[in-house]
Amino acid sequence: MYLTQLDKSSTNCRFYRIDLLPGLFGDWALVREWGRVGSTGQSRTDWFDDEAEAKDARFELHMKKAKVGYD
Repeated sequence: MYLTQLDKSSTNCRFYRIDLLPGLFGDWALVREWGRVGSTGQSRTDWFDDEAEAKDARFELHMKKAKVGYD
């Protein structure tokens, strides 16, 4: 999932990327990358025991980012 936030008052364009990836041992990773469009940005990986937990966390994160203007 790739989200962007465009600030009309400046040239500040930001991105937020969220991916779900299966682990080797049945666990799931929620990988987030964020920063300014055109830069490498930062990343963080959170691990979950099952896919349902990871999907719930992705949904909560998506809703949180939508509230602050990410599309």
